Amino acid sequence: MEELQDFSEKEESNFDLKAEIYKYLTHWKWLVLGAFLGLMVAFLYNRYTIPKFNTEASMMILGDEDNSIVGALPSGGGSILAIGQNSLDNQIVKLKSKRLVEGVVDSLDLNVFYFMEGNIIAVEAYKRSPVRIEFLSSPEVINNSLLDFYVTPKTSNTYVLEGKSEEYSEVHEFGEPVGVRGIKFKITPTVSQIEAQNTINIRLWPLRDVAADFIWRMNISPKGQAKDILSLSLTGEVPEKTQDFLNTLMLHFNADGVADKRQVAESTAKFIQDRLELISQELDSVEGGIADFKKENQIMDVGSSAGQYLAKSSMAEQEIFTLETQLLVINGIEETLSSAEPYQLLPEGLGMEEGGIGGSITQYNDLILQRNAYLKTGTSKNPVVETITEQLDSLRNSLLKNIEQTKSTIRIRIRELSQLERQAEGQFSTFPGLEKGIRSIERQQQIKEQLYLFLLQRREEAAISFAATSPVAKIIDPAYTYNQPVDPKPWLILTGGGIIGFLIPLIVIFTINFLDTKVHHKGDLQPLIKDIPFLGEIPRVTSEENEVIQINDRSPLAESFRILRTNLAYLVQSRNKEKAEVIFVTSTIKGEGKTFVSFNLARTLASTGKKILLVGADVRNPKLHKYSEETVDTKGLSDYLYDHDVLPQDIINSTNQDNIQVDVIFSGAIPPNPAELLMNDRMEALLKGVEMNYDFVIVDTAPTMIVTDTLLISQLADTTIYVTRANYTEKKLLDFPKELKQQGKLKGLAIVLNDVDYSKFSYGAKYGYAYGYGYGYGADEEKGSIINRLKKPFKKKV
Repeated sequence: MEELQDFSEKEESNFDLKAEIYKYLTHWKWLVLGAFLGLMVAFLYNRYTIPKFNTEASMMILGDEDNSIVGALPSGGGSILAIGQNSLDNQIVKLKSKRLVEGVVDSLDLNVFYFMEGNIIAVEAYKRSPVRIEFLSSPEVINNSLLDFYVTPKTSNTYVLEGKSEEYSEVHEFGEPVGVRGIKFKITPTVSQIEAQNTINIRLWPLRDVAADFIWRMNISPKGQAKDILSLSLTGEVPEKTQDFLNTLMLHFNADGVADKRQVAESTAKFIQDRLELISQELDSVEGGIADFKKENQIMDVGSSAGQYLAKSSMAEQEIFTLETQLLVINGIEETLSSAEPYQLLPEGLGMEEGGIGGSITQYNDLILQRNAYLKTGTSKNPVVETITEQLDSLRNSLLKNIEQTKSTIRIRIRELSQLERQAEGQFSTFPGLEKGIRSIERQQQIKEQLYLFLLQRREEAAISFAATSPVAKIIDPAYTYNQPVDPKPWLILTGGGIIGFLIPLIVIFTINFLDTKVHHKGDLQPLIKDIPFLGEIPRVTSEENEVIQINDRSPLAESFRILRTNLAYLVQSRNKEKAEVIFVTSTIKGEGKTFVSFNLARTLASTGKKILLVGADVRNPKLHKYSEETVDTKGLSDYLYDHDVLPQDIINSTNQDNIQVDVIFSGAIPPNPAELLMNDRMEALLKGVEMNYDFVIVDTAPTMIVTDTLLISQLADTTIYVTRANYTEKKLLDFPKELKQQGKLKGLAIVLNDVDYSKFSYGAKYGYAYGYGYGYGADEEKGSIINRLKKPFKKKV
């Protein structure tokens, strides 16, 4: 028994880059076809995809100081209409608000689409549609409806109306009211001559959906390093539509800002008018009191007698006037905040800077404007409105507290100034009490007059500001569209299509190869043939070819067996030449072609003049008889092993197919106990009894993995040819013969790869087969070689 083999696996790569490349190159037609189809799809995409263009516009956000009219007012005027310094981020949010965008879409009727039907695609006509739709239903119904129908002019006065989602097809006259799905409208032509059969697809989408689409596609960002310039861009298939949208959006944004400013101005003017009426009544009352006082006390000129008092108390009086004026204004603001009608705009720019009241009023007005804007499109239950309402309530409470604290502070200061005034007046011990009384009344008159004049001035300023409200934005660049489309990019699409078309079959081929677990060529046997000799490859035999080797055969099959014979000679040349070389032919599983190899190897060896005995030792599934005229019941090996009276010469059949002499022992009848028969000494006696009469004894044995028959007699062999089959043998089964070799169960093991399809592998030339089999023999045939001349005697003999 052979010694156990020591396999020391080396860590080396079995990857053959050239073979891997050839795997894909063999499918070059599919790769080229895939790339071509990818290019065709990309070309058709470029051809029939409607290009999209980018439209841009820019605008400057203006501050109140940019309004020269307001800035020229006596008090500056801007404080009356100041809404606060809104950042660019706030302006971007406002530009992309649903309320503003829906207003633009509604004003331009952008939720109505007109498509001209073509042979392959439909192109949006926008303003070039030969017909227009005019809705007769209410805007609320129109803006929430969805319609899709076709208008096909039939004559100059009639058209066919067809619904897409419902079965509707009627002929109507242009201008005739039509009702579909509860929506009334009429179709009117926009051109004098309408072409018949020119179908127009009219689609109506809900206003909210179209506005949401514009918001999603629109990009607004600061332009460069500027802090007050915004860049607006929009991508669309119709440049005219995107230009109209951006231009109208900027106009609506400016108009909306101006309306907010005017709303504050109106509220301020109303507040001033209310205060003027009240002060006018109080002033009349004070003046009447002075007249009555002078009349009662017969005083005509009080100023001359109070000159010294006025000089000493003028400063205190002036401060008291200022404080009492502020107190009156604060009281007016407090009354507005505490009124029964909540969330009214408060007047601004009245000089109330005490306790941060002016800043709080500005913030309060901003919140009221935001709340009113959301209430235009929602209800008070809106989460955003509720949040703003909570902020307003909190800010109003804070304002009331600040007002109360400020009033308390002013009263304290007034008391202090009054005390100073009394001290100055105390110096006039001889000053008549009547003068003091009239001075108090005159002072009240002056306060009322100053307040009255102040409010009159502010009312005029508010009126001027309302009439000349400055815009909130200035359009720098109206919307303009670039000539180069942004989508599709023809060369990029073509390149991508070609690459994707090339990659798809490449990935398919890679997936097939990756999932492929079969042996296909010698390279797949690399892990096995590093330790076990490789005798050769046997090409695939097509249905038109003969799978049995003939005399002087020049087919690739015959040449492969000649190479196998030559390699086998190198393998057995050092052995005993006085007896036959016993060669077992086996495989891992059934169907790998061991009988085919056994029979043709026997004929190849016999063609050189060697004496050959072919033994069919696969008694479980005999196949050797199919290459002869004998039947499976022909007496053979199983009869010899079972019956001791049967002698070797009784089962040896001499065959001479096509002048090739081969002795054959067929398998015989299929026994019920083949393993037990092979275990007896009769098999060893048979091989030893015939080894002196033959040069080679070739034994066709059973598969090694399925049954143990071959392993039971494997030690009787000098050489074991292990057959694997391309496109059949699993790669994972290659470890099995290696284990048998390592364990010493098979003697003289060598590998043969059967059924190789060289047409699938360009690298077959790498091993010399695909090229050599077809080259020399053709030339010999044309020149009338010696082989052709050798054929003639055999033909005559036959």
